[in-house]
Amino acid sequence: MTSVPHEPSLDVRHAWLRVREMWASLAITVMWLAVLVDAIWGPDITSNTPGGTSSSVPSAVGVALFATLGTWAVAKYGLDSKKRD
Repeated sequence: MTSVPHEPSLDVRHAWLRVREMWASLAITVMWLAVLVDAIWGPDITSNTPGGTSSSVPSAVGVALFATLGTWAVAKYGLDSKKRD
């Protein structure tokens, strides 16, 4: 009589929690939603010089810079096709 070893059973109800690509895409989506919210309701970054010159830049520009860096990092490591142990 022979026995066949069984693979460890995967709980199908919670299998989606282990999908790395889903979490990476969710993180990227939330980063850019933060940029959108800041662009709509965020304040401007203003600069006043002693000569009376003033300038303003939307704060979403700075948030978008960091969201770009974060997107690059999450995409590189979260959407990598290599299997990590």
